Amino acid sequence: MDKLIEKISEIEASASSIMEGVNDRKTALEEEMEQKTADFDAQLEADKAKKLDELRSSLEADLKLRLDRQQQKAQKALQSLNASYDLHHKEYATRLFQEMIKE
Repeated sequence: MDKLIEKISEIEASASSIMEGVNDRKTALEEEMEQKTADFDAQLEADKAKKLDELRSSLEADLKLRLDRQQQKAQKALQSLNASYDLHHKEYATRLFQEMIKE
């Protein structure tokens, strides 16, 4: 009977040791998964920030190009108006004067 109790005690000690090992391993795995999750989140955030910066830069370059084109068009229109005025300013003044005195 003593041998049986001794064997049961050994089995319980062995089971307890196994359970402690399992719990230690479980804790280690939980910590590892938390670290992997944190690393993944950090990498995802870095990738997102990089893509946003690239998109922002691309949009700014496109906007600058459009603005430059618009300024060139406005400059050409202004030059055209100035050229037309230089060629026809007497005619414009005469027409304006005629319209003003017309009844």
